[in-house]
Amino acid sequence: MRALISVSNKSGVVEFARGLVARGFSIVSTGGTARALTDAGVPVMPVSEITGAPEMMDGRVKTLHPMIHGGILARRHEASDREAMIRFGITPIDLVAVNLYPFRETAADPSKTFADLVEDIDIGGPSMIRAAAKNFHDVLVVTSPEDYGRVLDAYDQPGGPSLDLKFDLARRAFAHTASYDTAIANELENVTVSDGTCARSAQRQALPARLFVATHRLRTLRYGENPHQPGAWYVPSDLAAEDLPAVLQGKELSFTNLLDVDAACRIASEFAEPAAVVIKHTNPCGAATGASLAEAYVRARDADPLSAFGGIVGCNRGVDDETALAIASTFIEAVIAPAVSESALAILSAKKNLRVVIAPVAFGVAASRGRGIGRLDLRTALGGVLAQEQDRVIEAREAWPRPDGPEVVTKRQPTEAEWTALRFAWRVCAHVKSNTVIFTSDDRTLAVGAGQMSRVDAVNVARMKADGARVSLAGSVAASDAFFPFRDGLDAVVAAGATAVIQPGGSVRDEEVIAAADAHGVAMVFTRRRHFRH
Repeated sequence: MRALISVSNKSGVVEFARGLVARGFSIVSTGGTARALTDAGVPVMPVSEITGAPEMMDGRVKTLHPMIHGGILARRHEASDREAMIRFGITPIDLVAVNLYPFRETAADPSKTFADLVEDIDIGGPSMIRAAAKNFHDVLVVTSPEDYGRVLDAYDQPGGPSLDLKFDLARRAFAHTASYDTAIANELENVTVSDGTCARSAQRQALPARLFVATHRLRTLRYGENPHQPGAWYVPSDLAAEDLPAVLQGKELSFTNLLDVDAACRIASEFAEPAAVVIKHTNPCGAATGASLAEAYVRARDADPLSAFGGIVGCNRGVDDETALAIASTFIEAVIAPAVSESALAILSAKKNLRVVIAPVAFGVAASRGRGIGRLDLRTALGGVLAQEQDRVIEAREAWPRPDGPEVVTKRQPTEAEWTALRFAWRVCAHVKSNTVIFTSDDRTLAVGAGQMSRVDAVNVARMKADGARVSLAGSVAASDAFFPFRDGLDAVVAAGATAVIQPGGSVRDEEVIAAADAHGVAMVFTRRRHFRH
């Protein structure tokens, strides 16, 4: 038997090659892989000995030859293929282990030029992978070091590798080349042509003319939005291992669980200080900061303890014992955090159904991480796909007031405490379903009026929530995700007890609303940046 090995990722390749030799394979290899195997004492036949031609053009041409592709593509059960192999002296290749040039790594480095990108577009590798995958009945194709062990084990079984394994490896191979081509196509969307030369654009296109998406299923979900709807969770195929979400415990996740987990992640990641949020149906029933994560969580939970029952918790710090005890003291469906200590996980594990999800949740991470679809929100609509850049509350990254911060449009300036509270409110408000008006202090939400048809309705819902929780809104600040179209919304906010208001501005009746604020003696600032969330 003959195996051709040519890999960019050389993890485990020496051990794999030794295992193949021990099972009766002769090894054919190229370039750096051949050198690595030879240095490790694995007998290797250079590709050039088979093709009768040297590697040429700086390695661009080495495996593109009938002696290689004939050995891969020959159908052992077809007499004409067998006759062609005999006639031209072609030896069958029974296994192809190939992974591709590191194009993604090169593309991720802004110092690399367009020429660098081109040289890391693999040609021979995808050709061999596709050929082997096409002829999967007769040839095993291996594109990931993760599969080395099970391939070696398969050759130890009576009859050798099963058809199930061969076909599974072929499917993985085509997915591997598809993902690779997707990365290339997406990156080339950011190349400009000028004066007869091609160059990488310093400014990446937010919404390119063509958007290619390659994902793989991370897990099957308990169900979709409803039990009769099947659901699954897919992640980008090029997502780095350290960024891959992990579910540590709990019953199976549903589609709605993950929507809530995502909403929790978005809000928690807006804060540099310890922050926690409790989500219900993608809206926060409570969000807070604190000197510790445990303090922030308790404040968030107690902002609306009735709604917090059965909620989803997001934390921007690793969960410690104190926080775990607080979470475990009530019924919570799921927790997302960047980490959970072993002792904290032991505490949470007492709640067997509680899902614990680990993912990057840090200041700015949820809104800025990733390339490709990692930076976009995608939704289906009318049989197509809508795409937009993820919303980022960048105007609130630094403390207020500051010259490039919100504009005070009223006679009264916010106090220092009100500035702190307004910034807190704005960071949360941006992630609440429109139309929304929320009331907060400087470190916690007091009442949330989410997803209403008018801003007056949103204020009324918030007041109802505050009354139900016996929370006073006197001296609070209020935030509206979009402008007040009439003064009635502002009047309702002031009647509820707010002394300062933050909103984008931009209504044709802004002057009327500003005059109302001045008449009430409240401070109001305009951000000039709207944060609808539908």
